[in-house]
Amino acid sequence: MAARPAVGDKAPGFRLPRDGGSTISLDDFAGRKVALFFYPKADTPGCTAESKAFSALAAAFAQADTVLVGVSADPVKKQEAFKAKYRLELPLASDPTHAMLAAYGAWGKKSMFGRAYTGVIRTTYLLDRDHTVARVWPKVTVEGHAEEVLAAAQAL
Repeated sequence: MAARPAVGDKAPGFRLPRDGGSTISLDDFAGRKVALFFYPKADTPGCTAESKAFSALAAAFAQADTVLVGVSADPVKKQEAFKAKYRLELPLASDPTHAMLAAYGAWGKKSMFGRAYTGVIRTTYLLDRDHTVARVWPKVTVEGHAEEVLAAAQAL
């Protein structure tokens, strides 16, 4: 796993396929704050709750001039179905190569029920207008998280 970017570091650039058939890039949001949330798997309970919470706050994030972007290793088709099923109001990016996930330290060793495996580590980054890391939430607990990120974006 690559080292996780720390507060004060320049955020790694990326260009990924996204829902709707286009691509999304950090450069698309020049001069705007960005909240990147990395989630393990679309349409699972924790990821659904987290994505719905961020989506419900999309207008408040927009008022704070902060773009929301959800990222997982799921293929674009699965991301599109997930977005449509829950009427999510935010872009979902797909990183099947895990390059961007690794660059942000969100791809690594995990364990469940005593079984070790490699996968997406639920992590969130808040980037300032220059795309410098302003806050990092490693190993996120879903409940109340979107509200905490919004408060940090509003204060930034």
